[in-house]
Amino acid sequence: MELPDWAEVEQAADRLHLASSPAELHGALCGWLAAGGGDAAGWLALVMADPALPTPVAGDVLDRLRAASVSQLGDPSFGFQLLLPDGERAIKRADALFAWCRSFLGGFGLAVGGKSLTEDGQEALRDLANLGAAQIDEADDASDEDALAEIEEYLRMAVLLLHADCVLGAQHRQSLH
Repeated sequence: MELPDWAEVEQAADRLHLASSPAELHGALCGWLAAGGGDAAGWLALVMADPALPTPVAGDVLDRLRAASVSQLGDPSFGFQLLLPDGERAIKRADALFAWCRSFLGGFGLAVGGKSLTEDGQEALRDLANLGAAQIDEADDASDEDALAEIEEYLRMAVLLLHADCVLGAQHRQSLH
């Protein structure tokens, strides 16, 4: 299932007067889901920790963002993608990626509770924190594109690993009992 377009999510966030970019919304949602937060129609209020936020209307862009994220996280062929701006310079995409990481950590922290992570999961979480704290360095855009692609791929796998630790591992343990 495809993620909605960046511009669509940006317009939906603007309509709700959210101070979050599409990358931040998606990162927070994915953090929430990866840590075992419920797949709820009212995800926006839960993930943004603001009970005043409305429940996205079924089928609207924010509901599709939730549905696609849930589907991608559970995809056995590792189809999970990050919502980042297309066609932008590497510096703008990197800035969005770092914001995605910061928001992921916030959503993850809201939902993780007392779940324990594997050593690999702990390392992935530390790496996400390091990326969230990273600063943009104005440098050669061409070499940045290659580095950014590698970081995106690593993040995709790190998120899937954390999801496996917190959600799939718990589901498999339950099915054994």
